[in-house]
Amino acid sequence: MLAARRPELARLAERVPEDDEEEAVSTIPDERLALVFTCCHPALAVDAQVALTLRLLGGLTTPEIAGAFLTSEATMAQRLVRAKKKIRAAGIPFRVPADDALPERLTGVLATVYLIFNEGYSNGRGELSAEAIRLGRMLAGLMPDDPEVLGLLALMLLQDSHRHARFLGGQLVLLEDQDRWLWDEGEIAEGRALVEAALRRRRPGPYQLQAAIAACHSGDESDWPQIVELYGELLRSQPSPVVELNRAVAVAMAEGPAAGLAAVDAIGGLADYRYLHATRADLLRRLGRGDEALAAYERALELTPEGAEREFLAERVRSVR
Repeated sequence: MLAARRPELARLAERVPEDDEEEAVSTIPDERLALVFTCCHPALAVDAQVALTLRLLGGLTTPEIAGAFLTSEATMAQRLVRAKKKIRAAGIPFRVPADDALPERLTGVLATVYLIFNEGYSNGRGELSAEAIRLGRMLAGLMPDDPEVLGLLALMLLQDSHRHARFLGGQLVLLEDQDRWLWDEGEIAEGRALVEAALRRRRPGPYQLQAAIAACHSGDESDWPQIVELYGELLRSQPSPVVELNRAVAVAMAEGPAAGLAAVDAIGGLADYRYLHATRADLLRRLGRGDEALAAYERALELTPEGAEREFLAERVRSVR
């Protein structure tokens, strides 16, 4: 491609702008972050922006992106093809946007960075989560007055603070069973300060609310009643069955497994979501309903790829048989 583009590059290098032509100016301090903004073009739907950026720049495969969007690999592949076709058909320019064009691309950029972080955090790929945090810091430097930017960085830091306690001897350790002495106090302190700075701006958004929830876990004990309230706020601003499931888990911790199971069973649209079945299984196990718990664990196991999570579920299956 470089060989084919050399004549065009030479012309661009020699070109002198007309007197009345305004040059687009960008102060994005990092080339990779600039490319993320470039890919998140507002002519594409946000989901397409994010999926395409994750594929081209984020180091994620199509199956990994499909998992992040709770859809099939075939469906995600079709979305990516459609996005590329639209770029070609509409002649969408591939250039770094000027500073005044950054806000309209921010939603896609934030979602991209967080999904890169999630993929790294969930699957033990430290290089991905570290890169997402680095990009988050760059964003906070570029847009220090945007509370959602601060909220995203806070959220990633607070979640990353648990990294060294999530696995023991290669086995997954649930949040309530983690040794909190292994948590990174520096990341916790920085994350809390960022949450407070973001919320002081009085423009709460999804990343700020998720960061506030993460901060409620960062003390000696998790503040489950407050977490239930915050998930309620998050549901009002960003309705989704995954948020409903997370709220149901908090209800179970605050009010008991029966209340949590009732909340889980009221959720629709997550029939093939492994975490719904794993959550139901755990609540049924805690209620002493072993046969139902076994069936739910086995369904979760069917939906879980190889790795620490699958090994954890396999052990739970053996424990309830």
